[in-house]
Amino acid sequence: QEQLVESGGGLVQAGGSLRLSCAASGRTFSSDAMAWFRQAPGKEREFVAAITWRPITWSGGSTHYANSVKGRFTISRDNAKNTVYLQMNSLKPEDTAVYYCAAALIIPPSGRVGVGESYDYWGQGTQVTVSS
Repeated sequence: QEQLVESGGGLVQAGGSLRLSCAASGRTFSSDAMAWFRQAPGKEREFVAAITWRPITWSGGSTHYANSVKGRFTISRDNAKNTVYLQMNSLKPEDTAVYYCAAALIIPPSGRVGVGESYDYWGQGTQVTVSS
């Protein structure tokens, strides 16, 4: 059974940092792409960051970021730990949201990396609150 479990959320002051983790189990970690999305109260879910790779060669990967987090957030993956991370620096109050990890079995076309429907599995979410 595929499962994604997020952790690392919490309350932080503006300008601070948090690192989210997404631990994958089952067949999920053979996924070709994993991503972070977020949803703030009263708003639609939005793309944050994604990382893609070729499992057979562990090469050819790339990262993708929403413009709103580019330069502040970094997505990375630890194959040995079956975990994807989201390092969030210079946090702003507008980053407050529930953050969700997602995994896709097939690398989405570049134009659809940021589309939620491209992903097959989702975690339960972790709350990030940034105070001003």
